[in-house]
Amino acid sequence: MNKIKRVFLIVLDSCGIGNAPDSKDFDDEGANTFLTISKSDKFNIDTLTSIGFTHIDGLSYLNKGELKSKVARLTEKSKGKDTTIGHWEIAGVVSEKPLPVFPDGFPQEILEELSRKTGRGVLCNKAYSGTEVIKDYGEEHLKTGSLIVYTSADSVFQIAAHESIVPPEKLYEYCRIARDILKGDFGVGRVIARPFEGEYPFKRTPRRHDFSLEPPKETMLDRLKEKGYDVIGVGKINDIFAGKGLTEFVYTENNTDGMNKTSDYQKKAFNGLCFVNLVDFDMLYGHRNDIDGYANALTEFDEWLKGFIENMNSDDVLMITADHGCDPGFRGTDHSRECVPFLVYGEKIAPENEGTINGYDYISKCVENLLGTKN
Repeated sequence: MNKIKRVFLIVLDSCGIGNAPDSKDFDDEGANTFLTISKSDKFNIDTLTSIGFTHIDGLSYLNKGELKSKVARLTEKSKGKDTTIGHWEIAGVVSEKPLPVFPDGFPQEILEELSRKTGRGVLCNKAYSGTEVIKDYGEEHLKTGSLIVYTSADSVFQIAAHESIVPPEKLYEYCRIARDILKGDFGVGRVIARPFEGEYPFKRTPRRHDFSLEPPKETMLDRLKEKGYDVIGVGKINDIFAGKGLTEFVYTENNTDGMNKTSDYQKKAFNGLCFVNLVDFDMLYGHRNDIDGYANALTEFDEWLKGFIENMNSDDVLMITADHGCDPGFRGTDHSRECVPFLVYGEKIAPENEGTINGYDYISKCVENLLGTKN
């Protein structure tokens, strides 16, 4: 592959394409996010189709356009199906052990230490839907000031609080305290601040913030930064990598904001990687079983992508992938163990269907080969 100047790596959060060979081990046989949303009348991926996305293994149910990209289907090596492990593997770190989960709630000693250090009580301590938990515990939280602590099937410790009771910056402080407590056997992948506002049934605000474990090994972000490249994070990237390896980052409010900020970076001169996470697919639609919403969000991305491609420079490369699945038509509301798509497009990229490749870490190898950082 030819050395290029800029790589835009866009993660469509949770946009899996099914067929993971070990899906049975995760009780996810039959989950296929892309197949589910493709059946919606809101689904339209003309731009992706035009550059060859539908040539990827497992997408034979879609019309094929001309193959103008390098494409592959990737299986996951790591023992998990969550955002943190998925992104770490994309960046070259394979996790041999899954991050700990607490489907029955967290041990009492963890909650007691949190209460002691924050001066607030704790409500809930169960696996819960984020929108339902504030309906069921929001009013008690308003009366008592106690923090709503909950988890999910993922390795997360989530704290919800009304912004009138606990302002976001104070909630972030509490999450940093929790992050410091949750180590070793209790080292969940992410501590998540979940602020909400208004009156019953309440509404979550866009001021969510994730506090992740640091990656256990050096990632491609570290290597690129060490060699003098710009490493830009858009959306949750800074949080997922605990700030390591980035030279610049910007948070986003939603997919539209994320796409706009990616377009802004496209207009700027830099040399290196722009790593983007578009979280609405997962957060707003996958976890809420909203098939039409998910399909419509992908259609909006596809419409934006057309303009992005038209504005690419000759030494730019676009990469599109996902970090796991979250099939909105599958049982439950949790992530699903799926393969992910991988597309590489640019003037200097020879079109090729590479079939199915084992490891999301193949993406980091491609990025580093393109930028000329591999020894």
